[in-house]
Amino acid sequence: MEPTRPQRSPQHSRVVVAGASGLIGTALARSLTEAGHEVVRLVRRAPRGRDEARWDPEEGYVDTAALTGCTAIVNLAGAGIGDHRWTDAYKRELRDSRVLGTGTLAAAAAALDVPPRVFLNAGAIGYYGDTGQRAVDESAPAGEGFLPSLCVEWEAATAAAERAGIRTVIARTGLVVAREGGAWARLFPLFKAGLGGRLGNGGQYWSHIALHDEVAALRHLLDTESLSGPVNLTAPDPRTNGEVTAAMGRVLRRPTLLAVPAPAMRLVLGEMADDVLASQRVLPRRLLESGFTFRFPGIEETLRAALG
Repeated sequence: MEPTRPQRSPQHSRVVVAGASGLIGTALARSLTEAGHEVVRLVRRAPRGRDEARWDPEEGYVDTAALTGCTAIVNLAGAGIGDHRWTDAYKRELRDSRVLGTGTLAAAAAALDVPPRVFLNAGAIGYYGDTGQRAVDESAPAGEGFLPSLCVEWEAATAAAERAGIRTVIARTGLVVAREGGAWARLFPLFKAGLGGRLGNGGQYWSHIALHDEVAALRHLLDTESLSGPVNLTAPDPRTNGEVTAAMGRVLRRPTLLAVPAPAMRLVLGEMADDVLASQRVLPRRLLESGFTFRFPGIEETLRAALG
């Protein structure tokens, strides 16, 4: 019996993107534009062109005229997890930038006379918490701690769109490997200088994904009508921090003898160190079952692709 081919929706001609100035949003908007789609970027300042529209997620405001006629809404907005030490104030910012923004866009989408065909919202594999050596897929429950509880609230904020009958997809993304931004933008210079090494004991799994595959997977989620709910965006072969460190050394031809002890990380990073030291062995089961093919499934080829 032949496997069922994924159903694909008609081409999305007008896509509204929140968070289009970030690493993933910039790459996605460029990919969509190059493919001939009209992209409208939501910005918090005054718009500077016809391809921009204003929104204020904290105030619950979005220019609904910009949403009219769109076939898809993509929300990638949110304060950077690793940008600051996790003070109580910054934890509130992390939460509000995700939960309030998602709720604002979901409600606006639901209120449109002609709603979009799909509402694609960012999520994170932080949902699963520390999974240790255990591999998990989308069927696993939420973990415990700040990040899992944040992810639960973040995903729940899409409810208005789902209730309105809009196909709603949550892209639970792993560690995106790119030279331009994210964690690897900080790691590459350290390793190039010969200052890279494992973090803690190095046994924690890092579920990564190449930026190219991240964008391709988001495009796949937009187009595949059979997909809704949470979908893991991680490479199919997650590696430990120690294995990633060794791969970085091979690719960059640098020593990786240094190591940062866990107590030192907690001293410098505070509560965020527990997330860096956590093990997340996450598999993209639903993505693979829907027919998606990774261009860079392994860590070494992912690193080489990121370095160009």
